[in-house]
Amino acid sequence: MTSSVEKTTGHRTWKKPPFIANPAIRWAIILGVLAYVVWAVTSLPFNWERIQEGIPRAIRIFKGAFPPDMIRGELVLQGFLESIKIAIVATLAGVMLSVPIAFAAASNIAPKWLYNVGRATIIIARSFHPVIVAILFVKAVGFGPLAGILTLTIYSIGFVAKMLAERIEEIDWGQVEAIRAAGGGTFITMLYAVIPQIMPRQIGLSIYQLDSNLRASAVVGIVGAGGIGSTLMNAFRRYDYDFALAITLCIIGVILISEAISGRIRRNIW
Repeated sequence: MTSSVEKTTGHRTWKKPPFIANPAIRWAIILGVLAYVVWAVTSLPFNWERIQEGIPRAIRIFKGAFPPDMIRGELVLQGFLESIKIAIVATLAGVMLSVPIAFAAASNIAPKWLYNVGRATIIIARSFHPVIVAILFVKAVGFGPLAGILTLTIYSIGFVAKMLAERIEEIDWGQVEAIRAAGGGTFITMLYAVIPQIMPRQIGLSIYQLDSNLRASAVVGIVGAGGIGSTLMNAFRRYDYDFALAITLCIIGVILISEAISGRIRRNIW
């Protein structure tokens, strides 16, 4: 099979055109990207001596991690239960706040000034990584699950509000006009013309965000925002690598199970 898609009709052969038609520009972009990669790799301050010295330490860590310590299951269970609580509360709070923000950020529904406010809110919520936000909240409210809930709430708003606003902008406007023609006001129009069209997407986004928050809760816990991440970080601080590996394997297992369950639910919804 050739790399290009070919279809023969009579004596004429059709070939899929390249992404960039001009070969000079195409090769210039390729060479420019390769040159940039080479420059970036060679200019980064790698300390090869320190990397070489770190290899034996890494080997000692991996040797100390096997076999994983599964005896202290109670600590792992407590950490996971706290992570699940953080994920559920943060998802509920984030989704509830995302709905009005999404309506405000939809250009076909909101006035211009409200649209700008809604979009600015989404951009701010999406601008920072959850770990950075978690560090700020840990400094503000202290160590524990409250910092994790606040962090993942912001994280949920950034994703759910953006995706929901885009879905609102894609709705069938005929239903909206029909409700308005029947004398429906703004609230009635939203209730019977807009919400039914976006509800499947909203349910799917909520399930996906719950699954994402469960994964993120393990990450933000490393900086002190509660959950299983805090248990994992404490194990590393004690050089308890076998227990840390046990926690890591449990995290992987829980994430795989939650991903399978949420994926099945989303497929049934769509």
